Amino acid sequence: MSADTGRKATRWALAGLCTLIGLWLILPLAVIVPISFSGEDSFAFPPQSWTLARYANLVTPQWTQALLNSLVVALLVAGLCAVLGTLAAFAIVRSHSRAMVVLRLLILAPQVVPIIIVGLGVYLVFLGWQLTGTVSGFVIAHAALSLPFVVIPVAASLQTFDRSLERASASLGAAPVATFFQVTFPIIRPAILSGTLLAFLGSFDELVLALFLQSPTFVTLPVQLYRRMTDTIDPTIAAVATIQLGFVIACVIVALVLERRRAAGTKAG
Repeated sequence: MSADTGRKATRWALAGLCTLIGLWLILPLAVIVPISFSGEDSFAFPPQSWTLARYANLVTPQWTQALLNSLVVALLVAGLCAVLGTLAAFAIVRSHSRAMVVLRLLILAPQVVPIIIVGLGVYLVFLGWQLTGTVSGFVIAHAALSLPFVVIPVAASLQTFDRSLERASASLGAAPVATFFQVTFPIIRPAILSGTLLAFLGSFDELVLALFLQSPTFVTLPVQLYRRMTDTIDPTIAAVATIQLGFVIACVIVALVLERRRAAGTKAG
């Protein structure tokens, strides 16, 4: 067997394996979506009748308030991570201080440490600071967890950035702030946007920290979904999951497009 034939066989085998893994991951989702239109008060599949009543049931104060809470927290987390993550990426890439190694480890720590341990630690600290059940508490906790989503792509973009462009801008009399917004930011913008979008999704879908920080008056959508799943059997849960799934898929597609643009810009540069 020739080398080309062996490489083609390897590619076909990998493609088949990836297809099987993708189908295995998509199969549960293919079940959830039809159940959200089920006319029976059960999770029976396939449904025997069809209705939109499950989606109509979502227009209640419990679901709408939980959705609003999640959106507010996720938007604040995305904005905070965009600013702090970009600054941290600049510090990590542009500074030669050994302290930046420690900073990188601190930023990545919440992604490495088991989330249940992070949640317990955050709960014990925030309980003393009276931040549990508050928007501020959720934003701070989720931002610490989502910050790597911005730092990693922005740092990668800065590492391939041609700094001669900044020096040329400075030689023409541009101030550092003007150089950043007119030269640096347009080039690293796709990395910032894709990281910010992932930070938004990380906060919007986060459950474990939200379970620790929730209160009777402040509940996010994942917590409300978890409560209903443990309390009752209601296809309305499938309707929520379907909407959330569609929203997440749309955001991930946008993030992938932005990342591809960043990669294309890097190659062009």
